[in-house]
Amino acid sequence: MKQHPSNTSQVRGEQDASNKIPTLKLGLDVHADSIVVVRILDQRGPQPAQKFTPAKFLAWVQTQLALATQVHSCYEAGPFGYGLHRELVKLGVRNVVVQPVCLDERHTGVNHDKSDARALALRLDRYVAGNPHALATVRVPSPQEEQKRIESRQREQLKREVLRVAAQGRSLLLTQGWREKNRWWEEKRWERLAVQLPAWLTARLEVFRRVLATLTDERDAATATLEKAAPAVRPKGLGGLTYAVVEREIGDWGRFANRRQVGSYTGLCGGVSASGRTTHLLPITKHGNVRLRTALIELAWRLVLWQRDCRLVKKWWPIFGNPKATKAAKKKAIVAIARQMAVDLWRWRTGRVQPATLGWLMVQAQG
Repeated sequence: MKQHPSNTSQVRGEQDASNKIPTLKLGLDVHADSIVVVRILDQRGPQPAQKFTPAKFLAWVQTQLALATQVHSCYEAGPFGYGLHRELVKLGVRNVVVQPVCLDERHTGVNHDKSDARALALRLDRYVAGNPHALATVRVPSPQEEQKRIESRQREQLKREVLRVAAQGRSLLLTQGWREKNRWWEEKRWERLAVQLPAWLTARLEVFRRVLATLTDERDAATATLEKAAPAVRPKGLGGLTYAVVEREIGDWGRFANRRQVGSYTGLCGGVSASGRTTHLLPITKHGNVRLRTALIELAWRLVLWQRDCRLVKKWWPIFGNPKATKAAKKKAIVAIARQMAVDLWRWRTGRVQPATLGWLMVQAQG
């Protein structure tokens, strides 16, 4: 005789599970006040787009979880961050954040929220079916990693803002026949300049100077905070600020499985264009984290100055030690050092190698 479960709720749960479809895919086009969704039920075609407010969308997603064993979704990375991703994951949705691309693959000239959501849903369908190249996924940092990264990026924003406001003052001076450098507003230069300017122009420039004083104070405070977070013992040439920026942009060194992944993330790998027997080597791809790439290039120049006995600099010293070497050759060497330095930092931070093996001179930071 067949044995039936005695628990009624267990029977009902098994019946509900048997009625569920295997997979449900949602392509999301996200905006501040609306989310456009295209749904694909299992192996069927995409359904017409639906539009929700953010609050109603999350309530609607909960109803979709009862329809399928697995609910997948995706949306493009952008100004809305990862809040929606974390909400969806909390509900039980298998969401991925993807790199923004042109979704009008056929260049039809028709591109809107509904077509974008449909294109994302179709790519997600292929991705779930086993094609990892259908979507270029973005790693979502943890809330702690994101908060630390915001600290270093805010300092960068303050630095750019100082340059922007200073340029506005310099532009005003130029309209009145005064040509000044970008540091016109600093105390020593301003004392000499102010006595030569008409009173009305001085009054206008003082507005910029007050803004610049506040911005520079905030920038310097942010710099001090980042430098304080760096370890006291570091390779010579790797300053506290650069260390903090690199660490915050990477987030977790353990997420890289091999050196190729590290190099690819920096965007410092050379490109290639090949077809048949024809092959052309191209400049670096610049595909990756631009802030990390900038910090690594600056670090590479300092290594040439302060770490001449390390293995990496010795390899390229025939170029830097050659007075006849061209600027182009030195730039290529710097890129190679920066790329390899990213790999060496990964090996060091994950415990794969010790600084002595790399020939690094470790120093105690002052202050």
